[in-house]
Amino acid sequence: MIQPLQVQNIEEAAGLIDPVFRNTPYVEDTALARRVGRDLGLKLETFNPIRSFKGRGADYFMREVAAGQRVVCASAGNFGQAIAYAGRARGIAVTVFCARSANPVKVARMRGLDAEVVLAGDDFDAAKDAARAYADGGPGRLFVEDGREARISEGAGTIAVELAPLKPATLLVPLGNGALIGGTACWTKARAPRTRVVGVCAAGAPSMAESWRRNAPFTTPEARTIADGVAVRVPVSAAVDRMRGLVDDVVLVDDDQIREALRALRDTVGLILEPSAALGVAAALHHRFPPGTLATVVTGSNFSPELLAELR
Repeated sequence: MIQPLQVQNIEEAAGLIDPVFRNTPYVEDTALARRVGRDLGLKLETFNPIRSFKGRGADYFMREVAAGQRVVCASAGNFGQAIAYAGRARGIAVTVFCARSANPVKVARMRGLDAEVVLAGDDFDAAKDAARAYADGGPGRLFVEDGREARISEGAGTIAVELAPLKPATLLVPLGNGALIGGTACWTKARAPRTRVVGVCAAGAPSMAESWRRNAPFTTPEARTIADGVAVRVPVSAAVDRMRGLVDDVVLVDDDQIREALRALRDTVGLILEPSAALGVAAALHHRFPPGTLATVVTGSNFSPELLAELR
C-alpha cells in the first residue's frame, strides 16, 4: 500500500529537521536572467554538509528508526551521504550500495561519514536490487528506498514551504527517484496552488518522464546521462503515484543542454555544480514556460574532477 504524503507532516518537518539543512539561500542573479531571457530564482541546496537537499528527508525519516537497526539503501551518492550523516548523528549503522561506476568522490564522502559502502551492479538500479537482497538476508536490516518512503518526500517538501513567500509562477524540480517533486508538489498544490510544478528529467534517463505521461511506472532499457544523480532506469511506483494530479508537466534536457547550464551557472553565479543540479536551469534555457518568475531547486555539488576538466 502506498502511503500518501501529508501536508501537515511537511509543515512539522519544516520545524524539526536539522537546522543545517533548512532556510537555504534563494538567489536571483541578473546576469543569469539575461542568459535565460527572464527572471529565474535559484533555491541553493548546496550549502550544507552533504551539498544536496537530501539531508532534509533523511533527517526527518531517521528520527523514527529504532536504535540497533542497520539502515540499508542504494544511492548514486547524495542520498547515501544524507542517510549516513543522519545515521552517524544518531548512532545508527548504515550500509550503502552503489553501482561499480559510481562517482568516486561521492563514494569517498559516504565512507567519510562512516557508512559501509558496497559497490555492486552496473548501474544504480542494479545496486538497488543488491541492497534489497542484502537487507532481506539478515535480521535487524532496514531497507530504505528513496522515493518510496513518505517521510523522506515530506522532508524534501520543506523546500516548498520556504519558497512559498516568493510566489514563483513556475517551479522547476529536478526529477530522479521522485522524492523531491513528490514533497514539493504535495505542499505547493495544497498551499500555493497557482504555482505550476514542472519536473525536469535528463533525456538519457527518461523513465520518470514516461511514467508520468503514461500514468504508470515505465522502465527503460538503460539510463545513460552525465547527470548521475537522476540516472533512474526503474521508477519507484510510489513516487509515480504521488505525482498524479499534482505535477503540471515534465520536460527533458539532454547532456549538451546540461553542460550549457553548468557553464552558465559557473560564469554568472560562480557555482561549480554536479550535472543533476543544473537540470532546472537547462530547462529554463531550452523550454518555454508561461509568464511569471521561474524558480528552480539547485541541488548537488559533489562533482567529479573529470567534470571540471570537461567544462573548461
